[in-house]
Amino acid sequence: MKEVYDYLKEVGVFYLATIDNDKPRVRPFGAVNIYNDKLYLITGKSKNVSKQIEKNNNVEISAMKEGTWIRIETKLIRDESIEAKESMLEANPNLRSMYNSKDDNMEVLYMENTKATISSFTSEPKVIEF
Repeated sequence: MKEVYDYLKEVGVFYLATIDNDKPRVRPFGAVNIYNDKLYLITGKSKNVSKQIEKNNNVEISAMKEGTWIRIETKLIRDESIEAKESMLEANPNLRSMYNSKDDNMEVLYMENTKATISSFTSEPKVIEF
């Protein structure tokens, strides 16, 4: 899990894909955090991405750096705890201007049943499951 976290932190921007009825939707994300041995993302409950995840929490994340790319197949699980939200804000202080751990909009989600594959044209894919 730490290797996946490090990869996403290093790229800075990664892309999360959801399903909206029968259409794919992809958007950039940039904040991750490890809390209680789980890898977390953040969004707002008022956003379409949150509504799509609520209907179908199977998502895929993709990013690329230095001739490698990562694909992450996972389920996102909502964590309503103030502690998880505060941990995300502490790890990503730039988000404090947009989110408040005590409001009803901030949503943190952790990855479950995750399979991450790091690939390149020059080596065998590396699979990380957590």
